[in-house]
Amino acid sequence: SKTRKTALPQIEKQVCALLTELGMPNATLQLEHTQSKPTPTGIDTLNFLFSANKGIKPQQLKNVASGGEFSRLMLALKYILASKRSLPTIVFDEIDTGVSGEIAIKVGNMMKDMARGHQIIAITHLHQIAAKGDTHYFVYKDNSSAKTVSRIKKLSTEERVQEIAQMIGGARPSKAVIDNAREILSQHLVEKTNY
Repeated sequence: SKTRKTALPQIEKQVCALLTELGMPNATLQLEHTQSKPTPTGIDTLNFLFSANKGIKPQQLKNVASGGEFSRLMLALKYILASKRSLPTIVFDEIDTGVSGEIAIKVGNMMKDMARGHQIIAITHLHQIAAKGDTHYFVYKDNSSAKTVSRIKKLSTEERVQEIAQMIGGARPSKAVIDNAREILSQHLVEKTNY
């Protein structure tokens, strides 16, 4: 309990620094610590108090965080925890909700950095995130029989180009969008060789 209490200010500081990188320079996180009856995980209870905006007092996370703010906060926390624990696999289920553009690229870069020490599985609808992966799977519903079944398919390089193009430009992407998807993937391959 003493060790946990000592670590809280450092975690708050690290999370806020990461949130600044993720486009939230005025974010504040306070980890409110209280002691409770002993449980299998200890005698500590934490309350997450958060504010994304300057001059706004941190409040309970569930009351103040938007979807995008919550996603970025969870990514920052998982990023810090991943460096402290030997988790073989980390699953991000739409951790990029409510983000786009440059922030989506930064989220993808953080996940890529985490992948140096962990297997990362990311469920995403953003091309910026999908293009960062080493492998790309397409999940879909198969309605060909009496009962709908979810299926998964590993995409080839060309299928991956088409899927990323559809993420960018919709169901019928133009040649320019397909060329753009190809370029985005080729940039990832260059990054991967420098990895």
